[in-house]
Amino acid sequence: MAAQKDQQKDAEAEGLSATTLLPKLIPSGAGREWLERRRATIRPWGTFVDQQRFSRPRNLGELCQRLIRNVEYYQSNYVFVFLGLIVYCVVTSPMLLVALAVFFGACYILYLRTLQSKLVLFGREVSPVHQYALAGGISFPFFWLAGAGSAVFWVLGATLVVIGFHAAFHQIEAMDGEELQMEPV
Repeated sequence: MAAQKDQQKDAEAEGLSATTLLPKLIPSGAGREWLERRRATIRPWGTFVDQQRFSRPRNLGELCQRLIRNVEYYQSNYVFVFLGLIVYCVVTSPMLLVALAVFFGACYILYLRTLQSKLVLFGREVSPVHQYALAGGISFPFFWLAGAGSAVFWVLGATLVVIGFHAAFHQIEAMDGEELQMEPV
């Protein structure tokens, strides 16, 4: 136990602690644990983008094998590519930034209001789930005007293209205990 704390202090002194690198806005729980697991399994970015490791697959079998193995091997890197494309999409769309600000502002106001007292409409208490649904309903026109639907499909399409090309053309990493495979003559 003491050895783990010493290692954590050493890592924090070097600035490598997961708790210091993760945003404070992400609450403790399943989401934060998932993100920490993803960060722990990131493969080196140098090998991920090494241009000398890219080549055209010889046949369809090798293409399929590369796709499967690279998606398994670089899964965490691909998650961060996806998150980077989301950030790029949001930052380059000012209306989408406004729509997100309206939505999160409404959620924050509802959160502060529930801390003070419970919201009662027409003599009935409104649950937090219904309050957040109301915030989503209020901000829906802003998302529609900002083109959030097309932004979602752009991010999904760009992610599939980038990850697909990387996984198809990046040579497979040699793994420990890998069997020798015979090539057909």
